[in-house]
Amino acid sequence: MLKQIFTWWSGHTLGASFDIKRRSTYVGTDEYGNRYFEERKPSLEGRKRRYVMYKGLAEPSKVPADWHGWLHHTVDEPPTRMPLTRRDWETDHKPNMTGTPYATKPKGSISNDRARQKATGDYEAWTPDA
Repeated sequence: MLKQIFTWWSGHTLGASFDIKRRSTYVGTDEYGNRYFEERKPSLEGRKRRYVMYKGLAEPSKVPADWHGWLHHTVDEPPTRMPLTRRDWETDHKPNMTGTPYATKPKGSISNDRARQKATGDYEAWTPDA
């Protein structure tokens, strides 16, 4: 409970949750459990503000493409009313895993357990005198 009151990076604060629910209407939820809201009244620029309340860690890369388009006013209708048409060549959305245990660790990486390949001698380091 204290975490929800004082920290925004682990989701949404209690104050933000109260404020968004008071001024906005619920629009839908994505496959990651993030919930989306839209304000009831337009703001000064004439558009209704749109919000996402992340499930778990507040990581923007967890927002799928169709919801991203709706949040940024690229499309008018949310994916719950008008789903984005998927092409056969498109892949499923994956959040950014950098900094997590699931991050890609290429061969030779410091965080990888495997030994790095030996240098072949064809590399010459840069020097400012060159």
